[in-house]
Amino acid sequence: MPEERVTVKDILNPDLDISRRLIRNNKDLQRVVKSLKDNDYKIVLTQGVWDLIHEGHAKYLQKAKSYGDILIVGVDSDELTRRRKGPSRPIVPETERVKMLAHLRYVDILTIRGVNEGLGDLIKLIKPDTLIVSKSTKDFTKKMKSEYGPFCGKIADLQPQSETNTTARIRNLSIEGVEKLAGKIKKLAEEFIQGIKDGKE
Repeated sequence: MPEERVTVKDILNPDLDISRRLIRNNKDLQRVVKSLKDNDYKIVLTQGVWDLIHEGHAKYLQKAKSYGDILIVGVDSDELTRRRKGPSRPIVPETERVKMLAHLRYVDILTIRGVNEGLGDLIKLIKPDTLIVSKSTKDFTKKMKSEYGPFCGKIADLQPQSETNTTARIRNLSIEGVEKLAGKIKKLAEEFIQGIKDGKE
Protein backbone atom coordinates (compact mmCIF):
# COMPACT_ATOMS: atom_id res chain seq x y z
CA MET A 1 0.00 0.00 0.00
CA PRO A 2 1.60 3.33 -1.04
CA GLU A 3 2.32 5.90 1.68
CA GLU A 4 -0.15 8.79 1.85
CA ARG A 5 1.13 12.10 0.58
CA VAL A 6 1.49 14.71 3.29
CA THR A 7 -0.13 18.05 2.45
CA VAL A 8 0.19 21.58 3.83
CA LYS A 9 -3.19 21.10 5.49
CA ASP A 10 -1.80 18.01 7.24
CA ILE A 11 1.22 19.87 8.57
CA LEU A 12 -0.95 22.65 10.01
CA ASN A 13 -3.39 20.20 11.63
CA PRO A 14 -2.51 19.99 15.36
CA ASP A 15 -4.41 16.70 15.70
CA LEU A 16 -2.50 14.93 12.93
CA ASP A 17 -0.91 11.60 13.82
CA ILE A 18 2.67 12.53 14.68
CA SER A 19 4.04 9.85 12.36
CA ARG A 20 2.62 11.81 9.40
CA ARG A 21 4.77 14.83 10.28
CA LEU A 22 7.94 12.77 9.95
CA ILE A 23 9.06 13.06 6.32
CA ARG A 24 11.97 10.75 5.56
CA ASN A 25 11.98 11.00 1.79
CA ASN A 26 13.86 14.05 0.49
CA LYS A 27 11.66 14.45 -2.58
CA ASP A 28 8.52 14.45 -0.42
CA LEU A 29 10.13 16.95 1.94
CA GLN A 30 11.11 19.21 -0.94
CA ARG A 31 7.56 19.03 -2.34
CA VAL A 32 5.97 19.94 1.00
CA VAL A 33 8.42 22.79 1.59
CA LYS A 34 7.77 24.20 -1.89
CA SER A 35 4.03 24.08 -1.28
CA LEU A 36 4.45 25.89 2.05
CA LYS A 37 6.64 28.58 0.50
CA ASP A 38 4.17 29.01 -2.36
CA ASN A 39 1.58 29.76 0.34
CA ASP A 40 3.89 32.42 1.87
CA TYR A 41 4.88 30.43 4.94
CA LYS A 42 8.32 31.32 6.32
CA ILE A 43 10.42 28.20 6.85
CA VAL A 44 12.78 27.76 9.79
CA LEU A 45 15.30 24.91 9.96
CA THR A 46 17.37 23.57 12.82
CA GLN A 47 19.28 20.29 13.23
CA GLY A 48 20.70 18.17 16.01
CA VAL A 49 20.75 14.91 17.95
CA TRP A 50 18.09 15.86 20.53
CA ASP A 51 19.24 13.18 22.96
CA LEU A 52 17.72 13.09 26.49
CA ILE A 53 15.30 15.89 25.60
CA HIS A 54 15.01 18.47 28.39
CA GLU A 55 13.54 21.91 29.08
CA GLY A 56 16.45 23.63 27.33
CA HIS A 57 15.63 21.82 24.09
CA ALA A 58 11.96 22.85 24.33
CA LYS A 59 12.86 26.51 24.95
CA TYR A 60 15.37 26.42 22.10
CA LEU A 61 12.75 25.07 19.69
CA GLN A 62 10.19 27.60 20.91
CA LYS A 63 12.67 30.39 20.22
CA ALA A 64 13.53 28.88 16.83
CA LYS A 65 9.85 28.77 15.83
CA SER A 66 9.53 32.49 16.59
CA TYR A 67 11.70 33.21 13.53
CA GLY A 68 9.04 31.99 11.09
CA ASP A 69 5.83 30.06 10.53
CA ILE A 70 6.94 26.47 10.02
CA LEU A 71 9.72 24.83 12.03
CA ILE A 72 11.51 21.89 10.44
CA VAL A 73 13.72 19.86 12.77
CA GLY A 74 16.44 17.61 11.39
CA VAL A 75 17.20 14.68 13.70
CA ASP A 76 20.51 12.84 13.47
CA SER A 77 20.00 9.10 12.97
CA ASP A 78 21.37 6.66 15.55
CA GLU A 79 24.20 5.68 13.20
CA LEU A 80 25.15 9.29 12.50
CA THR A 81 25.01 10.12 16.22
CA ARG A 82 27.38 7.26 17.04
CA ARG A 83 29.78 8.52 14.42
CA ARG A 84 29.63 12.10 15.73
CA LYS A 85 29.35 11.53 19.48
CA GLY A 86 30.90 8.10 20.08
CA PRO A 87 29.70 4.49 20.50
CA SER A 88 27.76 5.16 23.71
CA ARG A 89 25.43 7.66 22.04
CA PRO A 90 22.59 8.22 21.56
CA ILE A 91 21.17 7.32 24.97
CA VAL A 92 17.63 7.53 23.55
CA PRO A 93 17.02 5.72 20.23
CA GLU A 94 16.01 7.61 17.11
CA THR A 95 12.36 6.49 17.06
CA GLU A 96 11.78 7.71 20.60
CA ARG A 97 13.62 11.00 20.04
CA VAL A 98 11.41 11.70 17.03
CA LYS A 99 8.23 10.93 19.00
CA MET A 100 9.28 13.22 21.87
CA LEU A 101 10.04 16.08 19.46
CA ALA A 102 6.76 15.56 17.62
CA HIS A 103 4.86 16.13 20.87
CA LEU A 104 6.34 19.63 21.19
CA ARG A 105 3.85 22.15 19.81
CA TYR A 106 6.59 24.24 18.17
CA VAL A 107 7.76 21.41 15.89
CA ASP A 108 5.89 21.18 12.58
CA ILE A 109 7.98 18.81 10.44
CA LEU A 110 10.62 16.25 11.36
CA THR A 111 13.16 14.60 9.09
CA ILE A 112 16.06 12.22 9.68
CA ARG A 113 19.64 13.06 8.75
CA GLY A 114 21.39 9.84 7.71
CA VAL A 115 25.00 8.84 8.17
CA ASN A 116 25.88 9.76 4.59
CA GLU A 117 24.33 13.23 4.76
CA GLY A 118 26.47 16.22 5.56
CA LEU A 119 25.38 19.15 7.70
CA GLY A 120 24.73 21.21 4.60
CA ASP A 121 22.66 18.70 2.64
CA LEU A 122 19.40 19.51 4.41
CA ILE A 123 20.12 23.23 4.24
CA LYS A 124 20.60 23.05 0.46
CA LEU A 125 17.48 20.93 0.08
CA ILE A 126 15.13 23.13 2.13
CA LYS A 127 16.72 26.55 1.56
CA PRO A 128 15.14 27.89 4.76
CA ASP A 129 14.16 31.50 5.29
CA THR A 130 16.02 31.19 8.60
CA LEU A 131 18.60 28.63 9.67
CA ILE A 132 18.92 28.30 13.44
CA VAL A 133 22.24 27.17 14.91
CA SER A 134 23.25 26.90 18.55
CA LYS A 135 26.17 28.98 19.77
CA SER A 136 27.23 25.97 21.84
CA THR A 137 27.83 23.70 18.84
CA LYS A 138 31.30 23.38 17.38
CA ASP A 139 30.05 21.68 14.23
CA PHE A 140 28.95 24.85 12.45
CA THR A 141 32.08 26.89 11.73
CA LYS A 142 32.46 30.39 10.29
CA LYS A 143 33.61 28.81 7.05
CA MET A 144 30.40 26.77 6.90
CA LYS A 145 28.34 29.92 7.53
CA SER A 146 29.93 31.46 4.45
CA GLU A 147 29.39 28.27 2.45
CA TYR A 148 25.74 27.71 3.37
CA GLY A 149 24.69 31.34 3.84
CA PRO A 150 23.64 31.70 0.17
CA PHE A 151 21.09 28.89 0.67
CA CYS A 152 19.37 30.67 3.60
CA GLY A 153 17.51 33.91 4.00
CA LYS A 154 19.50 34.42 7.19
CA ILE A 155 21.36 32.45 9.86
CA ALA A 156 20.48 33.04 13.51
CA ASP A 157 22.74 31.97 16.37
CA LEU A 158 20.83 31.04 19.52
CA GLN A 159 22.29 30.83 22.99
CA PRO A 160 21.72 27.51 24.80
CA GLN A 161 18.39 27.77 26.62
CA SER A 162 19.39 25.84 29.75
CA GLU A 163 22.17 25.87 32.33
CA THR A 164 23.25 22.33 31.46
CA ASN A 165 23.46 20.24 28.31
CA THR A 166 22.94 16.62 27.36
CA THR A 167 26.64 15.74 27.45
CA ALA A 168 26.97 17.17 30.98
CA ARG A 169 23.91 15.22 32.13
CA ILE A 170 25.30 11.98 30.72
CA ARG A 171 28.64 12.68 32.40
CA ASN A 172 26.88 13.23 35.75
CA LEU A 173 24.89 10.01 35.35
CA SER A 174 28.08 8.11 34.51
CA ILE A 175 29.89 9.54 37.55
CA GLU A 176 26.93 8.70 39.76
CA GLY A 177 26.90 5.14 38.43
CA VAL A 178 30.63 4.71 39.05
CA GLU A 179 30.27 6.08 42.59
CA LYS A 180 27.45 3.63 43.36
CA LEU A 181 29.51 0.74 42.00
CA ALA A 182 32.54 1.83 44.01
CA GLY A 183 30.37 1.99 47.13
CA LYS A 184 29.12 -1.55 46.60
CA ILE A 185 32.65 -2.87 45.96
CA LYS A 186 33.89 -1.15 49.12
CA LYS A 187 31.08 -2.66 51.17
CA LEU A 188 31.77 -6.16 49.82
CA ALA A 189 35.49 -5.75 50.49
CA GLU A 190 34.83 -4.62 54.07
CA GLU A 191 32.50 -7.58 54.66
CA PHE A 192 35.10 -9.97 53.21
CA ILE A 193 37.89 -8.56 55.41
CA GLN A 194 35.64 -8.67 58.48
CA GLY A 195 34.83 -12.30 57.62
CA ILE A 196 38.55 -13.13 57.60
CA LYS A 197 39.01 -11.42 60.95
CA ASP A 198 36.11 -13.33 62.38
CA GLY A 199 37.55 -16.57 61.04
CA LYS A 200 34.61 -17.15 58.74
CA GLU A 201 36.61 -17.11 55.53
